[in-house]
Amino acid sequence: MVAANPLSEQDLAEARQELAAGRPLTVWFTPAAVGVPANGSAKVISIDEVAEGDFIQVKPAGSRDTMFCSPSELTRTRPARKKVQRPAERAPEPIVPSEEAPQAASTPEKPRSEPEPEWTPAPSPPAPQKAPPPPPAPVKAPDRPRSTGSRSAGRPAEVTVTLNATAEGEWTVEVMIGKKRTVRPTPVQPGDVAKAARALPSVVAEAIDASLEAARQRQLERVERLSAELEAAQRALHELIS
Repeated sequence: MVAANPLSEQDLAEARQELAAGRPLTVWFTPAAVGVPANGSAKVISIDEVAEGDFIQVKPAGSRDTMFCSPSELTRTRPARKKVQRPAERAPEPIVPSEEAPQAASTPEKPRSEPEPEWTPAPSPPAPQKAPPPPPAPVKAPDRPRSTGSRSAGRPAEVTVTLNATAEGEWTVEVMIGKKRTVRPTPVQPGDVAKAARALPSVVAEAIDASLEAARQRQLERVERLSAELEAAQRALHELIS
């Protein structure tokens, strides 16, 4: 069996060239991959410029989801297919011909010395031949179960959803499945965050409302400051015109 070599720097450089040319690259999962069956295939979607951690985005075969992997979890070496050994067919038993009583060769009759003829038993009929047994039916190898999802193998992984807010009041959300980041930080409208906070425990909702209120206050101060600057600019323009 050929050992699966993880992706090298040269493999990553060639993969970037293939992606830049618009040609998808096929890779296979190594036993180091978490939550996916080893030797399963996937298509490389993108590769981050910063080669750190899980920076390779792939799409497993037969799945609509994407996941991020490290070079040690992927290989360009195609795994060998397992050969299914079928049981050898039994050779038919040889047909053993039945023994037949030899027929006596005809000999010229001798002159009878006795008045009565000698009695000779009739030959026994041949035994019926046995038909050879039919060969056993070939055993069909069991079909390999197909993966129904990128993380269906083994125990279901934990899902972590994280909300982040900046000082300017911008919100993002990211999703982690196990140790893999499946959704990168994605912008979320503050109104949607406020709606989601109402369905969460009161402690969480209060913390989110406090952050939203602080962002509103900062925006009001900014509006007042910009309004004052606009008013001063309009007065200066009016003085220049008059």
